[in-house]
Amino acid sequence: MLKKSEKSNFIPYGTQNINSNDIKEVISVLKSEFLTQGPLVTKFEEQIVNYCKAKHATVVNSATSALHIACLSLGLKKGDLLWTSPNTFVASANCAIYCNADIDFVDIDIETRNISIEALEEKLSIAEKNNKLPKIIVPVHFGGNSCDMIRIKKLSQIYGFKIIEDASHAIGAEYKGSKVGSCKYSDITIFSFHPVKIITTGEGGAATTNSKLLNDKMNLLRSHGITRDKTKFIGKTDEEWAYQQLTVGFNYRMTDIQAALGISQMNRLDNFIDKRNYLAKIYNSLLKGNDLSLARVDSENKSSMHLYTVLFRNKKKRDSIYRKMIKENIGVNIHYIPVHTQPFFREIGFKRGMFPKSEEYYSKTLTLPLHTKLTKKDMTRICKIIINS
Repeated sequence: MLKKSEKSNFIPYGTQNINSNDIKEVISVLKSEFLTQGPLVTKFEEQIVNYCKAKHATVVNSATSALHIACLSLGLKKGDLLWTSPNTFVASANCAIYCNADIDFVDIDIETRNISIEALEEKLSIAEKNNKLPKIIVPVHFGGNSCDMIRIKKLSQIYGFKIIEDASHAIGAEYKGSKVGSCKYSDITIFSFHPVKIITTGEGGAATTNSKLLNDKMNLLRSHGITRDKTKFIGKTDEEWAYQQLTVGFNYRMTDIQAALGISQMNRLDNFIDKRNYLAKIYNSLLKGNDLSLARVDSENKSSMHLYTVLFRNKKKRDSIYRKMIKENIGVNIHYIPVHTQPFFREIGFKRGMFPKSEEYYSKTLTLPLHTKLTKKDMTRICKIIINS
């Protein structure tokens, strides 16, 4: 039985970790000449490039914005098709809608929570026969655990689609010895810096790539489609103050205030990842022997452990545990309601039952709190509810 004092202590499922140096760096920007996009944005991009071992990075005001300009840079348009996982936040699918393209989904492997390679292979074979192959596939690294990118890359070489890794959960993760974001097996990788993610800039996102052409396009798209680079001008001008709008773009810029926080947070990224993996091992130990299914991470990979999800025997059990946790002021969550079951997507033709593995997973999953401020006492309190139920 939990003590009354424990009930009053709320445990969020995720939260930011801000220290005095983070605050100091942000304050220094507030006292500087640049508040909006300035030199620290460039410095933050360079830091991401150096960490991930990619050639280029474009930082923006959210991962959603990054997904949007990534799709546009790859030429996604009306009549094209984008596939992603149903087990994700809606932004992974909405980026296709923003481009007036069509959207479809590939079911998941319940053990990894990621896109099923077998389902992808089968769907691609059928799509080729029907002349409905996707232009872009967006594999989602759910919870910080990388999809099987080598196999997805091989399929892209057979079927001709482009790859955008939605690594919103996965900065700091590793796949086969390479950092997620290296774009070794993709065209573009997307990161999120929302407060519940691994590092934060308040709101923010980034796109890494090894293509200068794609990076230049994304840079243009994030800032109204405007350039001041006279080498890219259409026609000549002697006006020193001139700029040109070369395409329709957006105000997706990141500020130097956000970049300063991101730079400071990046200095602790590896520590955050190590702490999250350490906490996950404690959970594994505390829950050992219980009738639960935990996410499988291949031994060659390293998850960023953005989410710690457990799978119960059935929906009734999950729902009961969820209610007990909420009653005890523990901020458990559900990741995710399958995208294709949302009202908007049902209106455009999707139906329940189309992606049964995602729906089965959703009916039995629960996300337990996992963040760098979590204590073993917190975790014991959480696990007691599961063990005693």
